[in-house]
Amino acid sequence: MMYTSARALELLRIGSGYPCAVFRESQEEAIRYIVEGQGRLLVVQKTGWGKSFVYFIATKLLREGGNGPALLISPLLALMRNQIEAAERMGVHAVTINSDNPDDWAEVEMSIARNAIDILIISPERLANERFRTNVLAPIASQIAMLVIDEAHCISDWGHDFRPHYRLLERIVKTLPPNLRLLATTATANNRVMDDLVEVLGPQLEVFRGDLNRPSLTLQTISLPDQAQRLAWLAEQLDTLQGHGIIYTLTVRDANMVAGWLKSRGFNVEAYTGETGDRRPEFEQALLNNRVKALVATSALGMGYDKPDLAFVIHYQMPGSVVAYYQQVGRAGRALESAYGILLSGREETDITDWFIKSAFPTRQEVDDVINALENEPSGLSVPELQGKVNISYGRIEKTIALLSLESPAPVAKQGSKWQLTAAKLGEGFWARADRLTALRRDEQRQMQEYLKLPFGEHMGFLVQALDGDPNEVSFPLLLPLPITVEEALVQEAVAFLRRTSLPIEPRLQWPAGGMPQYRVKGKIPVNLQAGPGKTLCVWGDAGWGGLVRQGKYHDNCFSDILVTACVEMIQQWNPEPAPTWVTCVPSLRHPNLVPDFAKRLADALGLPFQLLLVKTNNRPEQKTMANSTQQARNIDGSLAVKEQRVPDGPVLLVDDMVDSRWTLTVSAWLLRTYGSGEVWPLALAQTGYD
Repeated sequence: MMYTSARALELLRIGSGYPCAVFRESQEEAIRYIVEGQGRLLVVQKTGWGKSFVYFIATKLLREGGNGPALLISPLLALMRNQIEAAERMGVHAVTINSDNPDDWAEVEMSIARNAIDILIISPERLANERFRTNVLAPIASQIAMLVIDEAHCISDWGHDFRPHYRLLERIVKTLPPNLRLLATTATANNRVMDDLVEVLGPQLEVFRGDLNRPSLTLQTISLPDQAQRLAWLAEQLDTLQGHGIIYTLTVRDANMVAGWLKSRGFNVEAYTGETGDRRPEFEQALLNNRVKALVATSALGMGYDKPDLAFVIHYQMPGSVVAYYQQVGRAGRALESAYGILLSGREETDITDWFIKSAFPTRQEVDDVINALENEPSGLSVPELQGKVNISYGRIEKTIALLSLESPAPVAKQGSKWQLTAAKLGEGFWARADRLTALRRDEQRQMQEYLKLPFGEHMGFLVQALDGDPNEVSFPLLLPLPITVEEALVQEAVAFLRRTSLPIEPRLQWPAGGMPQYRVKGKIPVNLQAGPGKTLCVWGDAGWGGLVRQGKYHDNCFSDILVTACVEMIQQWNPEPAPTWVTCVPSLRHPNLVPDFAKRLADALGLPFQLLLVKTNNRPEQKTMANSTQQARNIDGSLAVKEQRVPDGPVLLVDDMVDSRWTLTVSAWLLRTYGSGEVWPLALAQTGYD
């Protein structure tokens, strides 16, 4: 079809809201290439270049030329809201079908059937949904004018953010008519990823690749091993840093903790994580409108979020790869002359990134266990049912099943809610790929550790070279480096904050799937037999009290009196009602005196009687060896009992050293309440695990 430069420019100015806007280098060429149907195109351009304008303007021009709608595959539906608003301004009617808007599906599907939408945006996982493929995609497949694959590096398992369901596109692309317009976009594709994309998207793939250098960004690395040092540094610098930004953490827990600290210092910040739920749009808009100083975010606020005037991106810990770091730090300084990208480094980050690397692929044992469980159930098993059959975490079962189901041919297939084996066998190529990618992740981790050691001024060149760009055009940073030291008094205040910060223990409301056979219970736990909400003093091994808990458990075989005092203060702040009138604890055969000794000293400090009423009836493996909730529950089933004596009827403080699955506390509370105690308030010294 005919392409009109004037109309394309008009749409850019309408969509951007800038009446004098002009196309960036190669932007208009990409739009023309697609609209005129010259072939398949991969656009590799740095963050902020305007890749979404390419596909939205191309969509509008194609629709004005009488073509059918476009289909956009994106992993970032929740983060495309501002892009969709820009599309709507230029008259592009964009809709999504995703897990967050099921109430809208019927209306959206009717609009699609009436040819009343211009672009349908879906996640790659939606392509695995049989109902969607049959009822929505199949009827319009022949009318689709353009397929857009956003964040195309997710196709490549070489990439930092591989999404297994993106591999479904490989099969779809091979069945497309050769003249169908295909546009793939990404900001982070090194040569290795590019080769993979060419293999998947076709050898005739044209590539428009831009400069990766970001001269507006002043990059710096600062090593502050202790969390309290980094918290103090953030509080000091946020007082002087101009503008608004993002502070990235590796875990949900740290995002909440950092946000809590900064709020306690008077800063207007919010935590943004995968658990933020329906407040995400509110927080995104608050940052866009400069109503918050910063969002403290996990990678949930990553690709796709576009605030051109972000003045800083600070990482509280080192990410696992250069590509992931470039993607996140690239949020800053898109429309500013200068902005900061600061990477703080702490001692816990290697353990966290190690955990991510180890959990990226299933082990041979895990795959064998899942396949063997399915072999014994010809009618299939759901993921919750698999939890009862294999000692693998829920998340790892899901990952194992997903990766197996996306093999070609796939050894497992879904029928309704259950997974069944097929006739196909898993080939060695699966394991070769897992080994190759695990080795790659280790290389990426080492590369980031090299980045940390660079002197000021060399960071951007390192990133550009790591992404196979040209580092020769990189110039010296525009801004002065930020201080690398922090005031000791503020560090002590951060330590005090960490020691004041407790974590909730949410009570379990029902027994695991299949119940607890030895206790003969299943379904919902009666309200009068549930534990109440509890408290955990700290995170295992973390700054604050975590190191002292670890020291007491594994070195001193006795918890410090300092921890007793800390728990007394936590209980006073907590103030559970009705207040506990006595104290008991969870027993252990491995460390028979450790927790009772602590609980007795805590009871004395509270002026309450202590009674050791619960007993272990037999030895079981440690809970930390149980990988999922069902296995952890069954590991406790029948292993705890109440001594042959009267249980006091008043509310009780139930003490344990560690909490993870909460099943030990759940069963202990159920037993105590069954035998006549009042409300049970769980208290643990430390919480384990990453989230």
